[in-house]
Amino acid sequence: MQLYLAVTPGEAREAAQYGRTLAHVAYRIGPGSTLLRQSLPLQTRGGLLSVSDREAPMIGDPDALCAAVQRECGRWGYTGAVLDFEEPIRRDRLAFAQRLGPALASARRTLYLPERYAQNAGDGTVILICTAISGGSLNQRLQDAAEAHGGAGRLALDVQRLRMDFRLPARSGEGEPLDEERFRKLMERESPSVFFSQELCARYFTYTRGGEFHFVLFDDAETLNQKLKLGASMGFSAAFLMWPEVRDIMGKLGKQ
Repeated sequence: MQLYLAVTPGEAREAAQYGRTLAHVAYRIGPGSTLLRQSLPLQTRGGLLSVSDREAPMIGDPDALCAAVQRECGRWGYTGAVLDFEEPIRRDRLAFAQRLGPALASARRTLYLPERYAQNAGDGTVILICTAISGGSLNQRLQDAAEAHGGAGRLALDVQRLRMDFRLPARSGEGEPLDEERFRKLMERESPSVFFSQELCARYFTYTRGGEFHFVLFDDAETLNQKLKLGASMGFSAAFLMWPEVRDIMGKLGKQ
């Protein structure tokens, strides 16, 4: 299973020392269906192009944007592209995704796209499946995804590092994200007993504060490695890690 590190241009040099292939988070959609790029390190070669739709204008000419992605792939030697699309699905985004997959496949490149775009995924497209779940079973989640999308070989893990604080009862299933500093201070303050959830493939602990009961779910190097091992055993083609989330534990990851 291929392991990718998603990095900004400023993070690329530090991340590169770990010998992993990089997904360059350096692109966004600009006015007039253009592809805007941040300055990349001169030594950049290979890896993936990652394009964001954050606050992006409408894609009026998806073919022009596809052509721009193809040119960038050729210029920097990228083997494919990732659609790092976070905003609600729109018709122009769908049209772009539908065209980009076959265009990249024709040049023997791969498109990775979020699961919510899966119904529009064609040949040569790989669907990203998020591993950060707060209920159910991760193993079952991945099995269901493989059955729904034509096999595990068409899937990649979107390995998001969990640090989530749930106020119970959490009927919405949504918790409060904790950054590294807040999580560290919480651990120091509570000194909790930590347990492992086999179903979620994550660690957890509980605490009470202000009369409220809290459930904290989190990942460390061991749980992330177990998620990577699970995906690899099922035949997933790739896994993506975000550099800022794993910078402190990167030396321990991918060692099965």
